[in-house]
Amino acid sequence: MDWIQSWKDTLFLLLDDVPASLRPAVASVAIDGTSATTIIMDSTSGRPLSRPFLYNESCPSALPLVKSIAPAKHTVCSGSSTLCKLVSWWNSYDSSKESAVLLHQADWLLWLLHGKLGVSDYNNALKVGYDPETDSYPSWLLSQPYSHLLPSVQAPGTKIGCIKEDIRTQFGYPKDCVICTGTTDSIAAFLAARATQPGKAVTSLGSTLAIKLLSTRRVEDARFGVYSHRLDDKWLVGGASNTGGAVLRQLFTDEQLAKLSEQINPLEASPLDYYPLQAVGERFPVADPNMEPRLHPRPENDVEYLHGILESIASIEAKGYKLLKDLGATPVEEVITSGGGSKNEKWIKIRERVLGLPVCRADQTEAAYGAALLAIKGSS
Repeated sequence: MDWIQSWKDTLFLLLDDVPASLRPAVASVAIDGTSATTIIMDSTSGRPLSRPFLYNESCPSALPLVKSIAPAKHTVCSGSSTLCKLVSWWNSYDSSKESAVLLHQADWLLWLLHGKLGVSDYNNALKVGYDPETDSYPSWLLSQPYSHLLPSVQAPGTKIGCIKEDIRTQFGYPKDCVICTGTTDSIAAFLAARATQPGKAVTSLGSTLAIKLLSTRRVEDARFGVYSHRLDDKWLVGGASNTGGAVLRQLFTDEQLAKLSEQINPLEASPLDYYPLQAVGERFPVADPNMEPRLHPRPENDVEYLHGILESIASIEAKGYKLLKDLGATPVEEVITSGGGSKNEKWIKIRERVLGLPVCRADQTEAAYGAALLAIKGSS
């Protein structure tokens, strides 16, 4: 799979999908992308220097070196962190590295629109070691030989520039259309839900399960894949598991999921105990690159099987919120849910029972809405 070309094709399809009559009214654009999806580019040619490192990829060989330079329990001290991916690339790439620059998925897609290579936001840059509390890269990171690859960092929703002329003329967007820094997909989902009080949490159930809890205290512990993103004067504490909707898509079609879900009694606990993963490796609430997927035994009845999987994912969600509380974050009081999984009413009822908390669907369930709110911020 040529990921980079597919991302570019998708972006251009979306630009073309906006009705022509509305394009002149588009004032600004921001993009959210998967956290820790990493691209190393040549800043001279604009070409990728290797295949991208995907969000759930682990680079365990780089972890000892990262742990030797970073503070204990730091966010980067996980095999799937952006910094581990950078170190892995640095140690394996033999050609010239002088003109290389690191970008995250959202950074790269936005670069296609504004043309200024090497700009990121402090949400995406967290897992490469950026400190959002001091608004700077720490000295232990800047002293490394690969520090020149690090992108400049702005607050999410900051104006970078106007849309490139060739993109503007190709698609018919206005000359003064502003391109803004983006954010990660789970933070965009949180912004879309408009949870504004400490104790409010958002679980994004997309291809993966990501939880974010608004807290008055910053909490980080790489042993468990827990980290905090800055959100104005508060902190979004959370983590992202490799479980989620992508596992369901491997096993069932959308039609099957809808029909089977209708037959589940959400008030009845499933006796099945799974750990649904697409592949080996977990990030949160356990950081274990060697964790094996557990989807057996499979009962003959698919309703029972789906029930067991949905309940097991809910249990992982519950373990995540309990861990955040144990580490010192503001206790969760209510969960707002977004992403594709939030459309499943039976799953919401299962999660309410397992979490012991009210779970409601966000009025806006798409991360793209949160990115649009950032775009509004950048254009004002």
